[in-house]
Amino acid sequence: MSSTWNASHVTPDGAVWLASAGTYPRSTLALWEERPDAPVVLPCGSVFDVVSAPAMFGRRMLDRLWDDGPGSGPVAEFRGRMLLFAAPGTAQRLPALLEWEEWGKHGGDTGETGRTGGVPPLLCHGTGDAVTVPAPADDASPSRSGARWLVAPDTRQPWLPGPEVLLWAAVRAARSAVRISIFPPADQGAKVYDVSRRR
Repeated sequence: MSSTWNASHVTPDGAVWLASAGTYPRSTLALWEERPDAPVVLPCGSVFDVVSAPAMFGRRMLDRLWDDGPGSGPVAEFRGRMLLFAAPGTAQRLPALLEWEEWGKHGGDTGETGRTGGVPPLLCHGTGDAVTVPAPADDASPSRSGARWLVAPDTRQPWLPGPEVLLWAAVRAARSAVRISIFPPADQGAKVYDVSRRR
């Protein structure tokens, strides 16, 4: 791999790790050697799983992981969704953990997704699924594919969060999005009195 890549992009070791997920890793590396701006589709399940969240919620999860937790593995953005790279097996286990937490069932009005406001569905990609991986040498803005790295892989064995860590981040991100008041909502038809003018 070219040694001229910027450190904020995928490193040569990170590219080797990514390519190892595919059936023909050397072909993927050769493609990136010729076209370092080419995104590719790679299978999930053996080297990594991917948890996909809407961009804003995914950003809150990422904030929780870095501000209050252990950090994250590689993270990409693709067409308005945040792709959090996770340990293999996460896609199989995380939905059960979310169900156990009664994800999205805590009161409130549910929309078409069956989730309460502020708690979006998370898509889990594991064995049998594939994701578009941003180009190793993408620039700071999304490429034509709509993909870019937020946390690029930089080693041949990056740390990847498991289902429990991502559950923790999702629950805290959902809680941080909900504004809780100790006061009940005002009755719109009630009379309002200015008690500050009392003697």
